[in-house]
Amino acid sequence: MKSANNQQFSVVIAEDDPSVRKAVERVLELEGYSVTAVNDGQAALDTILAKAPHAAVLDVSMPFLDGLSVCKELRHRGNRTPILLLTARHEVGDRVAGLDAGADDYLVKPFAVDELLARVRALLRRHTPSSSTATVLQLEDLTLDANRREVHRGSRQIDLTKTEFDLLHILLEQTGIVLSREYLYEHIWGFNFETNSKSLDVYIGYLRRKLEEGGESRLLHTARGVGYVVKPS
Repeated sequence: MKSANNQQFSVVIAEDDPSVRKAVERVLELEGYSVTAVNDGQAALDTILAKAPHAAVLDVSMPFLDGLSVCKELRHRGNRTPILLLTARHEVGDRVAGLDAGADDYLVKPFAVDELLARVRALLRRHTPSSSTATVLQLEDLTLDANRREVHRGSRQIDLTKTEFDLLHILLEQTGIVLSREYLYEHIWGFNFETNSKSLDVYIGYLRRKLEEGGESRLLHTARGVGYVVKPS
């Protein structure tokens, strides 16, 4: 059933398999999204830059530019369009590569239509600004500017990857509250990412080193057996 709420959202689909492309396009249109479909990576990059859609669904394996290259180029240009990658590869290493390239979520083929729609909705929820959401978050000398996507400790600017920034943002939004591993996986990588993988621990390690490399006090703490929390030192 078409949702009136979805009519305000535009989505770009890039998939070189005509049957998959047409099926995804049809499903999203039936849900009320405004859809632009292309069949290669270069066309995807050009269309996203020209149309500024609310989200993009990209196949990993495409002619001219693959989905990972499209993600990397968009992020390199400062484009923050939410991206869902589609791929036949199911290894965790492949998923991590996609997320490191700048994708927001990852869906393995074959997939259920309901799961595709749920992931698109989740992308749009996470990236739709809320008037009640603070754009600058601060804890002691740590400051995060969500609009500029900048992080500082005192006068020192900290360069973070997209995933590191998003992880810190979620933690700072709920300062003092222990966030479970499951919660963080769902909000950073999507609800179907394996929570027994070590990806989260790796990113927490990266983030801690960058936050403390100037000799600053620890703000990001482990709640053993539960998850992670940022709180005053």
